[in-house]
Amino acid sequence: MSERTPGYQRPVFLFDGDCAFCSACADFIGRRVRTPAQVAPWQRTDLAALGLSPEQCDEAVQWVGTDGSVASGPAAIARLLRSSGPVWRVVGRVIGWRPMVALGWPAYRWVARNRHRMPGGTAACSLPAAGREGLKPTGEH
Repeated sequence: MSERTPGYQRPVFLFDGDCAFCSACADFIGRRVRTPAQVAPWQRTDLAALGLSPEQCDEAVQWVGTDGSVASGPAAIARLLRSSGPVWRVVGRVIGWRPMVALGWPAYRWVARNRHRMPGGTAACSLPAAGREGLKPTGEH
């Protein structure tokens, strides 16, 4: 569990806002997944307040619960889905089952490595955060 400063009254789900594929996925979440979580690009978020580093956020999506708990990658996606409506909640429970999270990591890493080839992806999606134009190394804007 990470320590964070007070002020976040709802969970936070962070994605890579410099990646077109990730942004398209976040748009899908906004349109289709009713969640109380704030879905935000990590580059425009106070990571220190959430107890996260830019490196953690560049590696995988992140979930920070109101209790300060942190989940990454497939576990973060499962937590997001479990916070939503009944149908997505069931999907989140299945994805969040420990063996499924373990199986989900190789798939998650494959998608992350190939996100520039996914629908909506661009060449910039294949670069690490430090190599993307206009990104401050601290992740703060």
